[in-house]
Amino acid sequence: MRVARFAGDDDPRFGVVGNDGDTPIVAPLKGDPLYAPLELTGEKLPLEDVRLLAPVIPRSKVVCVGKNYVAHAAEMGGQVPEEPLIFLKPNTSVIGPGEPIFHPRQSQNVHFEGELAVVIGRICRNLTPEDAPKVIYGYTVANDVTARDLQAKDGQWARAKGFDTFCPLGPWIETDFDPSDVRVRTTLNGEVRQDGRTSDMVFDVPAILQYVTSFMTLLPGDVVLTGTPEGVGRMRPGDHVAVTIDGLGTLTNPVVDDE
Repeated sequence: MRVARFAGDDDPRFGVVGNDGDTPIVAPLKGDPLYAPLELTGEKLPLEDVRLLAPVIPRSKVVCVGKNYVAHAAEMGGQVPEEPLIFLKPNTSVIGPGEPIFHPRQSQNVHFEGELAVVIGRICRNLTPEDAPKVIYGYTVANDVTARDLQAKDGQWARAKGFDTFCPLGPWIETDFDPSDVRVRTTLNGEVRQDGRTSDMVFDVPAILQYVTSFMTLLPGDVVLTGTPEGVGRMRPGDHVAVTIDGLGTLTNPVVDDE
């Protein structure tokens, strides 16, 4: 099931994305499916008539894993850590499909990082790998935007990863999805820059959730980014970046000056 958050002529709502014959539609839901039973309103809206938003706005946090692909760790001049390397993005960094990524004035080297994202559906702590799938609501596509020069300058990653608009998510949440071996691609202005597979992750999704929940409680709506393949690179105002994950769809955002 594909669950989207969308805007039409009223306040943002949630809905199930599907088809009515040959027409892509969104069937609105009553309430937030993370916190209320799944119940359709009975409406059917053409998908082209609504604007897709970030499928979830984390009420708490975005948890991220760094250097989780060997080739990406190497291109960054380092080795894979012995344990998952964890950092946080603020929930204010989240934007949706089509929304602009603001290129901050403080940076001269802003990078894209296409990633698989996990959306948490239940309060969880001290998970085992076997229990991890039980707390996952679904999966979506993410772009872990990074001000690479500020990352190097600061020595820690909060500012470089935490600017407003630095966490695009979308286009929807897929609740029935196997993340073990799918293709992750990023294009910049139509040119492929990243092309990897989740099977190349050093730490898979259950291992990541086990590690994170060993010291941090995850809440419904929290998002966990799982790392990026090799091929990260610079984005400039005027560029368009698109991240595609097979089975999940494509997340596209323009890059603009932060004025």
